[in-house]
Amino acid sequence: MSLVPPERTRAASPRDAASLILVDRSGRVPKVLMGRRHHGHVFMPGFMVFPGGRVEAADRSMRVYGSLAPHTERNLLARVSRPSPGKARALALCAIRETFEETGLLLGETGLGAPPATSAPWRAFAAREVYPAPEALHFVARAITPPRHPRRFDTRFFVADAANIAGRTDGVIGPDTELVELKWLGFDETQDENLADITRKILSEVVRRLAEGLERDLPVPLFHERRGTWRRDEI
Repeated sequence: MSLVPPERTRAASPRDAASLILVDRSGRVPKVLMGRRHHGHVFMPGFMVFPGGRVEAADRSMRVYGSLAPHTERNLLARVSRPSPGKARALALCAIRETFEETGLLLGETGLGAPPATSAPWRAFAAREVYPAPEALHFVARAITPPRHPRRFDTRFFVADAANIAGRTDGVIGPDTELVELKWLGFDETQDENLADITRKILSEVVRRLAEGLERDLPVPLFHERRGTWRRDEI
């Protein structure tokens, strides 16, 4: 019998990612935009999620309208390695870009001409003359995928009012796309959907922040797992 202990598998390092929660407050009941992931995906198949994905290199260089609020930038850079304003900006732009790629919705400002864009996803903003507007985003939560998962993300969740939607492209949603359907749901209606536990936690945070004020400088929750138990810290 071997007395050598089995080699421990090193957990995958989480990749920087961002997600955008669009809230429509034009009616009596606020509604959030969620999409159902394709059932063929390895990661969260068939679950209702917010649009989002990992940060890409082009997110650091895209021209924008406005800037992040100082407290938003500060909170985005808390408890991260090699913090920089460029990193905070890239996280916000990632949320805007991924939302376009998955829903066809462009968040930003018009009437300023076409922003220069060199990468394919951002060229759609240039074609529609929409400058992405990070100032419209409010940082409300952060969550890190548990170590046991083969794919891990360090995701920052932003909220933006649907009034900031400056354009849309049709044909993005279909049976073979990443999100096969989109729904505007009241917070009570989300309880009947197929949601991951962390998604339910994030929704609770959104409800709280809407009540307290999105623009306020408030602590941001960080959800992560330690010894098999989800923890909620504040940054």
